[in-house]
Amino acid sequence: MKNISLFLLFIFLSAPLQASQSMVDVIKQIKPSVVGIGITTPMNSPANQLQGTGFVIGDGHYIATNYHVVSTPLNPDVVQYRAVFAGNAKNTKTYRAEVVDIDPAHDLAILKIDTKLTPLKIAPDEFVPEGTHIAFTGFPIGAVLGLYPASHRGMIAAITPDAIPARSSNQLSINMLDRLQKVFLIYQLDATAYPGNSGSPMYLSDSGVVVGVINKVFVAETKESVLSKPSGISYAIPVIHLRKLAAKSNIAL
Repeated sequence: MKNISLFLLFIFLSAPLQASQSMVDVIKQIKPSVVGIGITTPMNSPANQLQGTGFVIGDGHYIATNYHVVSTPLNPDVVQYRAVFAGNAKNTKTYRAEVVDIDPAHDLAILKIDTKLTPLKIAPDEFVPEGTHIAFTGFPIGAVLGLYPASHRGMIAAITPDAIPARSSNQLSINMLDRLQKVFLIYQLDATAYPGNSGSPMYLSDSGVVVGVINKVFVAETKESVLSKPSGISYAIPVIHLRKLAAKSNIAL
């Protein structure tokens, strides 16, 4: 009886270690497919400007990210092009990229590079239920910290309309009211994203299968306070919309 009790105690104590070890394996699997998205201006120093995160999809030549990460037009007065940064800050490979297609309504974009990288597995169109444990990997505050991928873990707190909160009625603009008439469902997360996480893959923490794309974090006070006082409420676009955008360009996911 004593031996059985000790055995059960060992299993109880080792369970968190086993769960943690599983997450270690998932992150190791995900990281090579997570890339930085930005602009390269060869005549500038530094030449590379990191603007957000993306991840490899399809046959390995395509990168998914947020539309707002690539929405700023290139400067026509200088030599400048969109770029995908793979690796890390100590060993960065830069690939010239072109925007294949965009979906501003769902804040999604797909880029293409000549080099083939390792794609991530994309989940089917069905929503995953609230309470599902997820994680995401990207480059929070990457413009300052550089190409150091970081992973965050949480759960799906709600499946909610994509409505931008307003503190009072006088903050509701005509554009916002129009947006409220065309809302779609997104994932609200019990996890904290930061500037630079835009475009990060949100994946099941036990398998690494991508179920969403991080696209924003609710800022409770000022934009400048997001680092010192994060709200802990982030949002992700379901992959059903990424699948639709990919299908438009005949990209198999």
